[in-house]
Amino acid sequence: MKQLLKTLWLLKMTLIEYRRWRPHPRGRTPRVFYGQDQLPARTDSASGGIIKCQDLADLFPNSPASPNLLYLVSSALPPHLPILLRAAKRAGCPIVLNQNGVAYPAWHPHGWAEANRPLAAAYHAADYVFWQSEFCRISADRFLGPREGAGEILFNPVDTQVFRPRPTARPPGDPVILVSGSHLYRFRIEGAILAFAKFRKSHPGTRLIVAGRYCWGSDEAACRLEIQNAAIQAGVNAAIDWRGTYTQAEAPALMREADILLHPTYNDACPRLVVEAMACGLPVVYSASGGVPELVGPEAGVGIPAPRDWDQMHSPHPDALADALETVLSNQAAMSAAACHRAVTLLDVKTWQHRHSTLFHQLTS
Repeated sequence: MKQLLKTLWLLKMTLIEYRRWRPHPRGRTPRVFYGQDQLPARTDSASGGIIKCQDLADLFPNSPASPNLLYLVSSALPPHLPILLRAAKRAGCPIVLNQNGVAYPAWHPHGWAEANRPLAAAYHAADYVFWQSEFCRISADRFLGPREGAGEILFNPVDTQVFRPRPTARPPGDPVILVSGSHLYRFRIEGAILAFAKFRKSHPGTRLIVAGRYCWGSDEAACRLEIQNAAIQAGVNAAIDWRGTYTQAEAPALMREADILLHPTYNDACPRLVVEAMACGLPVVYSASGGVPELVGPEAGVGIPAPRDWDQMHSPHPDALADALETVLSNQAAMSAAACHRAVTLLDVKTWQHRHSTLFHQLTS
């Protein structure tokens, strides 16, 4: 019965996509389809790749009816991807891929090759690829196979008119530290809590905000209780403000509550969280791995050295994170200004949208 239902679903999706994608004459305005009939609203709880589609949809609204260009984000691929790719190719419509990270043994120890199959299909079918960082390009070529087609590095963007520093100067006293995002591994957030505990010995007024999803297990409530118990054991639970998931519309206010972003994730490909925090004037303490050093640069934070390793994780030691927090605190004003400057000059969404617009018109003309 399951196989029959799957076959019927595949037939239905094939019919939908082959009707959707019709040959179009060149010289028309780009009509962009993002692989799903409806994108989430800004007020919905959304994260990762789909937010880039929201950014582009401000300029090129989602066009599920008679599109002439397919835009895909590797971290938000639709379940019927092979059918979608075939239908767009059959109609002669260009495909643009925004390539994020890939699966590899350290991050996805069981089934990483299988997880990469749809990524590889999109990667090699695309007429043009935007790699989110140089690290994304290197890891994609290594695990998806070297690519023949055109592409370029284009970092994740941020709307610097929305994500802005707090309007008033930082109040005197010890800082507020933010740890946010999707907490896929307990050791990521536990290391941050232990670093906070050490840092707080010298700065007893420091507080920590922990926001996002607790998702290293199947039960998020159990994960949250587990890490709160770790904070109790470290003696800092009373100094932590525990938050849950938040919407994109709520993110700027969250960032402006803090003074420093603590981001210990190893090999993070191009985290939008880091870009948004920088735009709000938050220096970043981070694992100097993946694409994060490309975003932060030498002046907007402090990175903990880490090797490039595809076979095992290298989580920053809590002592190293605490020392980095001290360094940032002693250079808070300069690093805050540098973080905001990099976001405005290098990462603004208007520049990102303009580059997409130029390419889309080239591909459909």
